[in-house]
Amino acid sequence: MKRPAANHILAPEEGPAAAIYRADGRAPVLLVCEHASSYIPASLSDLGLATADRLSHAVWDIGAIDMAMHIADLLDAPLVHSRVSRLVYDCNRPPSAASAFPEKSETIEVPGNRDLSDADRAMRTREIYDPFRQLLASTLDGFATRPALITIHTFTPTWFGTARATELGVLHDADDQLARAVLAAALSQTTLRAEMNQPYAAVDGVTHTLREHAIPRGIENVMIEVRNDLVSDQASADRLGTMLASVFAEALNLPTTTRQGAR
Repeated sequence: MKRPAANHILAPEEGPAAAIYRADGRAPVLLVCEHASSYIPASLSDLGLATADRLSHAVWDIGAIDMAMHIADLLDAPLVHSRVSRLVYDCNRPPSAASAFPEKSETIEVPGNRDLSDADRAMRTREIYDPFRQLLASTLDGFATRPALITIHTFTPTWFGTARATELGVLHDADDQLARAVLAAALSQTTLRAEMNQPYAAVDGVTHTLREHAIPRGIENVMIEVRNDLVSDQASADRLGTMLASVFAEALNLPTTTRQGAR
């Protein structure tokens, strides 16, 4: 695929690359949704994706932003999220990772990511990843007390034709304290098939945000993965979001007033 020449990926009217929802949230928690958006800037011509793949799980985490916003409302917590598809730049990967600019996701080809030059990668990093990273860092630094960091993701029910039984994955990097508390709360409060480090784990390179922003600060952190057939519409995303808000409140020992939140 021949990519159009451009001085910028995002036109002024398309920006910003990242945003914060419920910025005045009072809970000592920062929610993050790196794969919130299916948006591909016009300059990239849909990355050459087949029409059938344009809104697939390869492009974004289906249902994640709806679920994350509902959790943010219930906990009264801020939420930092990307506004650009992970196929343009995966904000849960460092610039040095090939998976930050995937040429293929499962069986889905991404022609617009083939043979990227160093200049292409640098532009995407500068315009998509850097603003996201800076917004996340400045939001964490703005808390009056040490917050917990929780990243929200969804995953496809099948991968290369193999069904995934896990419904809720609880992932950790070097610090597993919050992950263990979240898993225990999920198992006691819900009927979800909740498992530690499924369907991915840190060895798969999926905990970059935790490693970049939480581990160096010494703050509690966890990555959540929900199977996307459980959050395929607003009602189901709200239902799972309500469950997880209660799980997080128990795991973090949040006061009752914060648990109730407001929508």
